[in-house]
Amino acid sequence: MDNKQKLIYNELISKFNFDEDQKKEIELGLEKGLDVFTYAKPEFNDLQMAQIRLGLENDLDVTVYAKPEFDFMQMGEIRYGMERNIDVSIYTKPEFDWSQMEEICKGLINNLDVSIYAKPEFNGWQMHEISKGLKQNINVLIYANSEFTQFQMEQIRSGLEKNLDVSWYANPEFDWQQMLEIRLGLKKGIDISIYLNPGINWKEMKRIRLGLESNNE
Repeated sequence: MDNKQKLIYNELISKFNFDEDQKKEIELGLEKGLDVFTYAKPEFNDLQMAQIRLGLENDLDVTVYAKPEFDFMQMGEIRYGMERNIDVSIYTKPEFDWSQMEEICKGLINNLDVSIYAKPEFNGWQMHEISKGLKQNINVLIYANSEFTQFQMEQIRSGLEKNLDVSWYANPEFDWQQMLEIRLGLKKGIDISIYLNPGINWKEMKRIRLGLESNNE
C-alpha cells in the first residue's frame, strides 16, 4: 500500500474493531485501488466483504447487494447474476436463501419463465424440479405447488415427460414412493386403480404392481 492507502487503512482500523480477516479484505481492496468505504463496516463479516470487493473489482453496482441482510452466499448469487447481465432484482430479496437465488438465476440465464417458481414458498430443490420441467416444455403448473416435496414433483415431472396421465397420482396425499409405484404401473399399462389408495403403503403397492405385471405377461 502507498502512504495514502496506509492512512485510510489506519483510520478505518482505529475507528472500528475489525478482526484480522476483515482487515485483510480492507487491505486487499486498498491495494487494488477500490472504494473500500463501501464495505469497511463492522456489520459485514470478512466473507461478505469479499463478495463486495469482488463486485467492485468487476465494476458492478455493489449497492444492490452490499446490505447486511444478505449473507455472503446470497451476495455471491446476486453478484454472479449481475456479471451475466440478468435482472437480479427478481431475486435480490432477503426472503430467498442462496439456493433459491441460484435456481432463479439459472432460470433467467436459460430464458425460463421464472415467475412460476420465483416464490419464497418453494425451496431450492422444488424450484429445481420446476425449472427442469420448463426446460422440457411440459405443463409444470400441474406440480408447481408447494404442497409437493421435490421428490413428489420429480415423480410427476417424470410422468409428464412420458406423456402419462399423472392426474391419477398428482395428489399430495401420495408420498413420492407411492407415486413411483403408480407411475410405473401406468407405464406398464396395468390397472393401477386396484392399488390407487394413499392408505396402501408403497411396499404393498409394489407387491400388487409386480403381481399385475406378471399376470399380463
